[in-house]
Amino acid sequence: MDYSFDEDQEAYRLLVRAFAAKTLAPHYQRDDKTAEFRRQLALDMAGMGLTSLRIPAEYGGQEATAVIAGIATEEVGRADFNATYLIINTALISDIIVRNATHRQKSAWLPGIASGETIPCICITEPGHGTDAASLEVRAVRTDTGWTLHGEKTSVTLGMASDRAVVLARTGGPGARGVSAFWVDLHQPSVTRSVFDDLGSRAIGRASIHFDATPVAADELIGAEGDGFVSVMQGFDYSRAIIGLGCIGAAEISLEEALQWSRDRVAFGRPIGTFQGVSFPLAECATYLRGARHICLEALWRKDNGLEHSAEAAMAKFWAPKLATEVIHQCLLTLGHVAYSSDAAIGQRLRDVIGLEIGDGTAQVSKLVISRHLLGRQFAP
Repeated sequence: MDYSFDEDQEAYRLLVRAFAAKTLAPHYQRDDKTAEFRRQLALDMAGMGLTSLRIPAEYGGQEATAVIAGIATEEVGRADFNATYLIINTALISDIIVRNATHRQKSAWLPGIASGETIPCICITEPGHGTDAASLEVRAVRTDTGWTLHGEKTSVTLGMASDRAVVLARTGGPGARGVSAFWVDLHQPSVTRSVFDDLGSRAIGRASIHFDATPVAADELIGAEGDGFVSVMQGFDYSRAIIGLGCIGAAEISLEEALQWSRDRVAFGRPIGTFQGVSFPLAECATYLRGARHICLEALWRKDNGLEHSAEAAMAKFWAPKLATEVIHQCLLTLGHVAYSSDAAIGQRLRDVIGLEIGDGTAQVSKLVISRHLLGRQFAP
């Protein structure tokens, strides 16, 4: 058993850290204040190969392992938490396309994602259906040339900025087997979008997207008709571990700031770190972060080795965002009044990571997956 990165992984980690600190970190708070997604961000990240990690080389990608994708996300999360959504989206969507699309579709769709020219999103949640995604109501109606989409998707990450979307729509009867996946051009006049005014992650443009008889060509169906729900959901097992590492990265840099403040800040004639009331909570934060990070990396390692990883990914998804929120909050309290100003990034990190306690699956759903793994489906909720 080896608990360390190999030489190549460690070199890559340091490379991404340097890039993120130089190129991403200076824009983190500015982008939040403007609440706008910069197209240059996608191009900058594409230049580092961060939008093509899970794409095969023949389509312009890196063919990176899931562990490498996790390493990249953790390091980017330290500098600009919201930039991790580009890694998460491109990795998840690329994986869906690679597993289910034809060679012609891959050749047409993947190079644009890899280059940063095509920003993708995934449209699953609806106003009346979030966790119960198999009950979605957006319809795909067959036409002579393909399909038309009717209905609304909501809470779409990067929904305002995206060029294309993987859209789940009902093509058949009730339940998961009546759902198909489509690769949809979002710049069509029949597509309208509205942005949310969010507590955090304002730069990613979470949006509702309405399809008013939006045409989709027959060759923009991903995989077989009726297989969309299953094929899309399979990708979430490992993307949830990547999400966990992005949250942990934001918590790690916050902890480092709190530790340095505990060395530098003097009260009652000595550094505040010498007081147990300051140092012990930070020791707990470091311990819990170490444990959550290992679970995330184990899930990705299992993915790379063809092993079942649903339970580990669910553990990563419910624990890491919750823990990151708690750790960043504790670090903000440690820094005190200086961290309560909007000039400090730590408050923004706190607002941002809270979103992933909700998005991409609630803690309750993750615990349902874990309990079924532990007990067996017939003995679990």
